[in-house]
Amino acid sequence: MRAYNNLCADIGYMSLNHAGEQLCGDHIEIAGQDGGSTVIVLADGLGSGVKANILSTITSKIISTMLAAGLNLTDCVETIAATLPVCGERGIAYSTFTILRLVGNERAEIIQYDNPPVILLREGTCVELPSVSLTVGGKRIVRTDVALRENDVFIAMSDGVEHAGVGGVYNFGWRREDIVRYMETLWHVGFTAKTLTTILLQETDRLYDGKPGDDATVCTVRIRTRVPMNLLCGPPANRDDNEKMMSLFFGKEGKHIVCGGTTSAIAAEYLGQSLQADLDFPDPDIPPTARIAGVDLVTEGVVTINRVLEYAKNYLADNSGYARWSVGKDGASRIARLLFEEATDINFFVGCAVNPAHQNPDLPISFSLKMRLVEELSDCLARMGKRIKTSYF
Repeated sequence: MRAYNNLCADIGYMSLNHAGEQLCGDHIEIAGQDGGSTVIVLADGLGSGVKANILSTITSKIISTMLAAGLNLTDCVETIAATLPVCGERGIAYSTFTILRLVGNERAEIIQYDNPPVILLREGTCVELPSVSLTVGGKRIVRTDVALRENDVFIAMSDGVEHAGVGGVYNFGWRREDIVRYMETLWHVGFTAKTLTTILLQETDRLYDGKPGDDATVCTVRIRTRVPMNLLCGPPANRDDNEKMMSLFFGKEGKHIVCGGTTSAIAAEYLGQSLQADLDFPDPDIPPTARIAGVDLVTEGVVTINRVLEYAKNYLADNSGYARWSVGKDGASRIARLLFEEATDINFFVGCAVNPAHQNPDLPISFSLKMRLVEELSDCLARMGKRIKTSYF
């Protein structure tokens, strides 16, 4: 999560492809700006398939790159108009778009061209956004500027969402007011942006009876305060560094997660507390957790982290594993909830000692060293928008 004050933006997006198409005609592009701004562009290419995919990709990349470089809106739209090829069938050349620019996580500037209006949920209800219309390059652009508040939820979408149910569940599609009511019921739960996006698109897919008649894309932005989290995995390569590693780890603000049997024993000794193992197996494939007074969560090491990594990869894809880890009581599910849903800034403390058990080629988990697991997990979390810092010992 890009954070420049005490607020940060949790951004989650997904798409449904038009039935029978391998490529999506919508495209999302996110770019950072100097001075603490983030530019998010949702582009909807004309039609569907390869041609629409190319149109939307070009549009989103040009707009995000130009705005991130500090160029003005007029130049961006005129460049798009001059760049996109003309559709041979319809004689028009464009991709509709929605631009959401977060300025220092203090205000949002929204620029829209022919896409469904952005929805803002504030304190659980939809707030009408003040807007002005202007003509740029012969196109009618709607512009909005609004100050950000904690727990604001912005929902941008392509028109494939509003078309859901046409000729089926609904005669004229899924009306905006119905979408608003549907999402208002979820605001108070505190779901992440990606989960809100997933829920909305799952309902969209249901209304299409699993065969979308148009590409449908949702990008949700949830404004929240920064929450630090700390995860300790593995003992240090040099035993003399135990005290230093534990001191730095427990000196950090936020919750503390300790992974690994040897690591847990070192943490317990440092805190002067006993290590109490739980005997429950909520998931037979995941070793049980343990308890140390002063530690928020104690788990086994590589098997648990490997499962968290699987959940992270799935989260970045279609998020279908949410139903499992969001309620699971095993160590991997609990870590996933803390890292994916609660944390914004994550500090990894990684011990470099080699565990002889990890050199067994018969182990079902494929990894060369725990380093690779942590590096892959860190990469996934960074792609979720988390701020990651890793310290090795």
